[in-house]
Amino acid sequence: MALTLGALAGKIGGALHNGDPDCEVSSVATLQHATGGDISFLSNRSYRKYLPATRAGAVILAPEDLPDCPVAAIVADNPYVAYAHAAALLFPPPADRQGVHPAAVVDDSCTIHASAWIGPHVVIEAGVTIDAGVQIAGGCHIGADTVIGPGCRIAPNVTIYHGVSIGARVNIAAGAVIGSDGFGLASENGKWVPVPQLGGVRIGDDVDIGANTTIDRGALDDTVLEEGVRLDNQIQVAHNVHIGAHTAIAGCVGISGSAHIGRHCLIGGGAGIVGHLEITDNVVITGMTMVTRSITEPGVYSSGVPAQDNDSWNRNYARFRQLDKLARKVQRLEKQATTASSTGSTGTGGNE
Repeated sequence: MALTLGALAGKIGGALHNGDPDCEVSSVATLQHATGGDISFLSNRSYRKYLPATRAGAVILAPEDLPDCPVAAIVADNPYVAYAHAAALLFPPPADRQGVHPAAVVDDSCTIHASAWIGPHVVIEAGVTIDAGVQIAGGCHIGADTVIGPGCRIAPNVTIYHGVSIGARVNIAAGAVIGSDGFGLASENGKWVPVPQLGGVRIGDDVDIGANTTIDRGALDDTVLEEGVRLDNQIQVAHNVHIGAHTAIAGCVGISGSAHIGRHCLIGGGAGIVGHLEITDNVVITGMTMVTRSITEPGVYSSGVPAQDNDSWNRNYARFRQLDKLARKVQRLEKQATTASSTGSTGTGGNE
């Protein structure tokens, strides 16, 4: 849809500079590719070099970048957030549908709000409650006694097992699986015995769950995602994990069972978190980090070895394998030096 610059600036809380408030924009684009009908933005300093030559209809930027902007500008304290709001206004989601598609299979015991939409080939088992405005796309399976709160959007081919509780305005991307059995096994005479997973999954309001992400049900207590959690694609959340409010987790992270992650944490892609540990609030874990112990203090934590050329890696790895031998040698030398120093200091000093 099209919006005037004046209206757009007002809606996103910015101030229009050097532009006609009645000029319309209808799309978004990067600084280097935008034309007159596009809105662009600058938040990453790496892209500032493209600002002086941009041909955008307007640019959302910070106050310090205004002098170098050759076109209309919407000044905002946080340009990236302002851009997010602008893009959402220009590209609103499709209008909600209502009703139950004839190809859906819905148990008679379900409670489905009249304003909800159940798409084709959706299967909904007994005792499910679906609240107002829920949109369930084709091919989904909703297990018995699950509760889905108002305004949720569930993309195609999502599987939600029995006894899952989902809050309001939750977005679940295609292929996600919620409430599958956790990896609970006991060993008996060299064979594995499955441990029944009797808990559920509780998801708070305003949570986003990415494509092909899996969230296991609890063994006894529930697996919990508090409000505002953001999960990227292909994340594994094991049984009885607890993720605090407004924590964001990037793709391909693996979280082992019973880990407790605090509020407002950021976890980079490919990180691994060992089970039965605790991560406090306001922790940043950089990509590919392996967390093996509890983190009790807020801050930034990293591990792993960044990529380097193969020859350097081979040399460094060869030295890495010698570290234990080297450390033991240093300990022996330190001990010898300490002994020698102690012997020297207690001598009689013969000629004195």
